[in-house]
Amino acid sequence: MASDKLSTYKQKRDFQKTHEPSGQTELKASNRRRFVIQKHDATRLHYDLRLELDGVFKSWAVTKGPSLDPHDKRLAVEVEDHPLDYGDFEGTIPKGQYGGGTVMLWDRGYWEPEGNKSPEQALAKGDFKFTLEGERLHGSFVLVRMRNDRDGGKRTNWLLIKHHDDFSVEENGAAVLEENATSVASGRTMEAIAAGKGKKPKPFMIESGDMQADAVWDSNHGLAADERKAETKTKKKPAQTKAAKSAMPDFIAPQLCETRERPPSADGWIHEIKFDGYRIQMRIENSEVTLKTRKGLDWTGKYPAIAASAANLPDAIIDGEICALDEHGAPDFAALQAALSEGKTDALVYFAFDLLFEGDEDLRQLPLTDRKVRLQKLLDNAGEDPRLRFVEHFETGGDAVLKSACRLSLEGIVSKRVDAPYHSGRTETWAKSKCRAGHEVVIGAYAKTNGKFRSLLVGVNRGPHFVYVGRVGTGYGAKVVDMILPKLRELEATKSPFTGIGAPKKGPEIVWLKPQLVAEIQFAGWTADGLVRQAAFKGLREDKPAGEVVAERPASPSTAAVPDPEVEVEVEVKTPAATKTFRMGGKASVMGVLISNPEKPLWPDAGDDKPVTKVELAQYYEAVGPWLIDHIKGRPCSIIRTPDGIGSEQFFQRHAMPGTSNLLELVAVFGDKKPYLQIDRVEGLAAIAQIGGVELHPWNCEPKLPEVPGRLVFDLDPGPDVPFSTVVEAARGMRDRLDELGLVSFCKTTGGKGLHVVTPLAVAKGKKLAWPEAKGFAHDVCLQMARENPELYLIKMAKNQRNGRIFLDYLRNDRMATAVAPLSPRARPGATVSMPLTWSQVKTDLDPKRFTIRTVPALLQKTSAWQDYCDGQRSLEQAIKRFAKLMKQAA
Repeated sequence: MASDKLSTYKQKRDFQKTHEPSGQTELKASNRRRFVIQKHDATRLHYDLRLELDGVFKSWAVTKGPSLDPHDKRLAVEVEDHPLDYGDFEGTIPKGQYGGGTVMLWDRGYWEPEGNKSPEQALAKGDFKFTLEGERLHGSFVLVRMRNDRDGGKRTNWLLIKHHDDFSVEENGAAVLEENATSVASGRTMEAIAAGKGKKPKPFMIESGDMQADAVWDSNHGLAADERKAETKTKKKPAQTKAAKSAMPDFIAPQLCETRERPPSADGWIHEIKFDGYRIQMRIENSEVTLKTRKGLDWTGKYPAIAASAANLPDAIIDGEICALDEHGAPDFAALQAALSEGKTDALVYFAFDLLFEGDEDLRQLPLTDRKVRLQKLLDNAGEDPRLRFVEHFETGGDAVLKSACRLSLEGIVSKRVDAPYHSGRTETWAKSKCRAGHEVVIGAYAKTNGKFRSLLVGVNRGPHFVYVGRVGTGYGAKVVDMILPKLRELEATKSPFTGIGAPKKGPEIVWLKPQLVAEIQFAGWTADGLVRQAAFKGLREDKPAGEVVAERPASPSTAAVPDPEVEVEVEVKTPAATKTFRMGGKASVMGVLISNPEKPLWPDAGDDKPVTKVELAQYYEAVGPWLIDHIKGRPCSIIRTPDGIGSEQFFQRHAMPGTSNLLELVAVFGDKKPYLQIDRVEGLAAIAQIGGVELHPWNCEPKLPEVPGRLVFDLDPGPDVPFSTVVEAARGMRDRLDELGLVSFCKTTGGKGLHVVTPLAVAKGKKLAWPEAKGFAHDVCLQMARENPELYLIKMAKNQRNGRIFLDYLRNDRMATAVAPLSPRARPGATVSMPLTWSQVKTDLDPKRFTIRTVPALLQKTSAWQDYCDGQRSLEQAIKRFAKLMKQAA
């Protein structure tokens, strides 16, 4: 019965004082489902969307009103069902009554559900698509229930989104609200309705009678009720009239940090975790929330869930940071970027660290500690909300806090004077110290290979000059490229923006850009000439102008003073799900992954008589990960596991197992029912270390294309009594042979007694060569080499024939064959690593045993090996044709 559905509606209204429809008269449903949108100026202005369903109006309060721009996601709070005769209601609600204010019939018409599900099923699922046919709104819309509201709560929040169709617009979607300021029923303005002037609204539904122009009504269930509760709880002053000017400014320029290599060690400082997110100033007045960037840009629409949570707070201006958190509660900037680009921001968290205004009181001249005490009390009084978090601080020595933060793979810490007031701009009373080498850079160009995006060329401002600081070659998944490439193309320029010595030269594959886009990168360190090493892209920073990006040096926690071993530093990060606390000396955290039994030895030594532990393996993967990941991502990857050390049982794992970390991808491979492992994120390497994964053996396919060869690997495996200098000569001979065929080759140690010669392949458009052609070509090249010098080379695996000869293993070039990855450790004595080399290093005195887990991270910072790997991609089809031509000439 419709009357049962209206019980909440009736409980909230005193029909002796209001002329709202009481719902006593049940109206019959029409042949077509009706909708109305009522503009309602109550506690705050909003629009109420009502859709006829099952004898009532299902209703939502849309805080900012509908938008015709599909990029706008409007918060829509589900409210109580309303009777059908509300479809004709327009008038005023007397002050002091529930939801007092003015109501206008802003739009009305008919609606139809979309999709195969019934409206009831779609509503239950939380994905409700429908088409409106109104006087002002037309086309397809969707209501999406927000993630954190799907399990129930005090109120249910949805997002109202316009679909792309003939009625959508690409910008200024709210203009439809501004351009239509009168009632569709009476033609009156809100002022005329409030004054009781003008004609009564013409009924739309034939079943309803005339409505009184001054009737009373409130549909703001949830919003108004929660606001009243918040006022009672925090004892707020009555809301000011619109004519009164607020004492709170619209925006306060934020206080900024200076950068220090070491945090302050003197008394009078506190230390907070540095959050890797977007700095946001939150302003709340009469439950109206605005969220602004450090430059004062209004980003409220980007974070509707946080804005909805903040609406329950008393009037205030709060300084903080919006972050995405990984599974262990650590800030993840890449996840924040993904959430923003996909519009999935419900799970983001606002970390509040300073209170600038409380009501009309300006707190900026108070000491920091006083402001933080009041901020914590303000948040505590508002109750638990997973989206709003108070930032704790530590009063122990800064070096100890920084070291703990670095052990947890956090970005760093911010140190603040306890007695300092809040001053806009960069000051000496706030200082940041970073754990890892992160930096903001400006994009000045991008490079392509075979027409496809490959890397960014970036710079920073030094005085009046925009100087080049290097290439950013990794960190680009397919979604990232799809996101940034249109923005890059909009800024294409005809000349280089870089100035000074060392700027890149124009080439056919370089596209210059206007230096306007700011990116955040992570990198291994600086070269002697001021370039970044092994830089990985983390995301675009839309909150920071390019002109503010200058060079800075990160802190060096490895050289920081070691804290007193008797002092235990505990770093805590509060997450929506729980509070994660990690202690020094307990489980170690590397890249946000908890490493159990961190001190367990996996290798007896690394040539230095010291065991290599499980946590050291994870830290090695972290150090080389930005370089390594590009050579394994997008490819199925087998791993060799030695959970109890290389001297115990070893496992060769191809497929996923129960409990596989969600940092690892599971990919289907044709011909195999079980999914294969795939490592696409640097953090996934830490997950591999956690299960004792000591070797990485990826396929040699093109990323994301397992049926297409992406590189050829020639494994030079010496038999007994073959000196390593002979293997070096063989590798150089293979290089010359491939060069003659138009292929560019690279060399690396295997981590054992051999060498790998690797040649990257360009993937042709249209029909692509498959594995049989690749394997056949590799076989023919090795066979020719063996025929020319049969005393030194062979292509058969038989061990009884390998004494004094080198086995030319071409079998790595088959569909499901693997080869050890560049920089992968090996489960061999000495903890050796498969080390990429420059050809100048491939000489007779080369010692592969010097490349170990302990030595490689530092060596990698000094080498240029394989930096131009992507530039070396060449056509296998052309090489096959050249080989056939050479064989024909030789015959």
